[in-house]
Amino acid sequence: MSRVWITGASSGIGAACAREFARRGFSLVLSARRKSELNLRAEECLKLGAEKVEVLAFDLSDKDSLESAAQKAWDAFGGLDIFFCNAGISQRCDVAEADLETVRRIFEVDYFSPYILTKTILGKMLGNGGGQLACTCSIAGLFGSRHRSAYCGSKAALQRLYETIDAEYYDKGIKTTVIIPGRVQTPISLSALEADGKAHNVMDPGQKNGISAEKAAKKIVRSILRGRKEVLVGGFELATAYIKRFIPCLSRAISRKVNN
Repeated sequence: MSRVWITGASSGIGAACAREFARRGFSLVLSARRKSELNLRAEECLKLGAEKVEVLAFDLSDKDSLESAAQKAWDAFGGLDIFFCNAGISQRCDVAEADLETVRRIFEVDYFSPYILTKTILGKMLGNGGGQLACTCSIAGLFGSRHRSAYCGSKAALQRLYETIDAEYYDKGIKTTVIIPGRVQTPISLSALEADGKAHNVMDPGQKNGISAEKAAKKIVRSILRGRKEVLVGGFELATAYIKRFIPCLSRAISRKVNN
């Protein structure tokens, strides 16, 4: 039995990946804040072929609940084969305008909470002979991106965390996969935080015109199951990752122009 825990599973990439794993007959633990949405995803996944589905609702910003949530996810099926750390929150404000509490909240949700969940599950996987850890980062974590300073920083930090885990625990049976999405049609810009911490509540054109979450999920799940270390997911915008690597001055010029 292959057992997967997915955070951020109520919508977007997480929900689409849950459906893709379900089609392959996996047992799923689905997590997000909204239990009602998770229940709907659970019904979908069972109809698509998931062996078993458990719903585990919790809030990533509630750091006191994280270790308990990880324990419940682990216990749901007597262990986990894959932990997909997908949940997160974005940002839409300039550096000078950003309230420090908003910045801290983004780092809590996008880095510190995933760190705690990953560390907890990692310890259990090590005691169980191994397992796979996957996380959703972002192309915005590869370079500076306007209106997303804290998001860029937190996603870059999360990618470095998973690369470090690979360096430290590869020989102990731990596999890691870093997912780097570009433009994908998800609600992430709607819930992105503005300077004062309020939701952006706007579907950005770049998001709206991205690839579908279903198309992204097929590539993501396939990459996780093949044990790929890193995978870029998106459309033509992925070229900026290579521009950053080989022509950094051009990358900076592009970042100054992109506004959504």
